[in-house]
Amino acid sequence: MRAAAFDAFGGPDTLRVRDLPVPVPGEGEVLVRVHAAGVNAIDRATRAGRGVGVERFPAVPGWDVSGTVAATGPGARRFTEGDAVFGMPRFPALAGGYAEYAVAPETELARKPDAVGHVVAASLPMVGLTAWQTLFEHGGLRPGQRVLVSGAAGGVGHIAVQLAVDAGAEVIGTASPAHHDFVRSLGAHQAVDYRTVPLQKEVADVDLAVDPMGGPEFYRLLDVLRPGGIVVTLKGEEADHRQTARAHGVRAGFTYVHPDGPVLERLAALLEAGSVRPEIQRVLPLEEAAAAHALGEDGHARGRIVLHLDGAAS
Repeated sequence: MRAAAFDAFGGPDTLRVRDLPVPVPGEGEVLVRVHAAGVNAIDRATRAGRGVGVERFPAVPGWDVSGTVAATGPGARRFTEGDAVFGMPRFPALAGGYAEYAVAPETELARKPDAVGHVVAASLPMVGLTAWQTLFEHGGLRPGQRVLVSGAAGGVGHIAVQLAVDAGAEVIGTASPAHHDFVRSLGAHQAVDYRTVPLQKEVADVDLAVDPMGGPEFYRLLDVLRPGGIVVTLKGEEADHRQTARAHGVRAGFTYVHPDGPVLERLAALLEAGSVRPEIQRVLPLEEAAAAHALGEDGHARGRIVLHLDGAAS
């Protein structure tokens, strides 16, 4: 099978397409014929040696996949050959999504809606699961609450805005002025640029703040929360986060995304209903995986980058 893999840690040019053996599904697993694979920041970090652990080379990055079931392993009963599925299997273990075939636990996949193309489906799992787990599992989001999404035009951010709006929240998004119209088009009630005006002069009484960036952003968001509010960060817990939050009279939460088939089913329903619309920036063939990684290196891209493996961007 064709796969984009790297033999050593390094820059985007370490990714090269080569022939590798087709994996074999084990107990409770299915073999997925991959039609599209989403590109995420963790893919690039892993290739560079700063992401999840790589036990052996060549290593095939990629977790977000959409495709059809090509075979089922022993005990796998949820899906049958030919079913269209999508998901983020195995994370944080390598899933090998940048390949014509990938093996996945069937419990970590969901059925792809017929009306949703593979490219769109492949763009959603990691950012969708991260946004969902941040808002609902860690943030405890309820209708009517006031939510601030930092980096609202980014991968996780633009999905978090849509999920929060769908849940009945009042949503504020931070973004550069060039992206304000986009953020409002997602349903945000307000778009702000705190680089020119301090955030606390624009926003107050926030119940839940979503922090995809960490670092100074975490501490900045503490100042706009109401008493008892919570900021949930995606960049890992630092030693003083909880203590600093308590000193502000608020709480701190942390999201470490994990596969979740049932939540993917709920995201699939929102996709089908049009309540969630991933923004696609570029669709490239598998052979241009290195170019796809280079596109996202600066961290300022709006929208998702997806690799297609069908010879057409479907």
